[in-house]
Amino acid sequence: MSVIYIMLPVALVLAALAVWGFVRAVRDGQFDDMDTPAMRAIQPDDADAVSRPPVRETGTITRTS
Repeated sequence: MSVIYIMLPVALVLAALAVWGFVRAVRDGQFDDMDTPAMRAIQPDDADAVSRPPVRETGTITRTS
């Protein structure tokens, strides 16, 4: 029964820290843009090819034995 005198304040402090962290994240705008990450997941893979430079062809590779 004496362990409850230690665990209850520790649990309350951890819960208060979690609530404080959530409130701080909301105020800092962490949850403002909920649509863009979902749209990014369904974009085709070649959508980011515009920003990458083209790959230069170096010719064929011949194998000698």
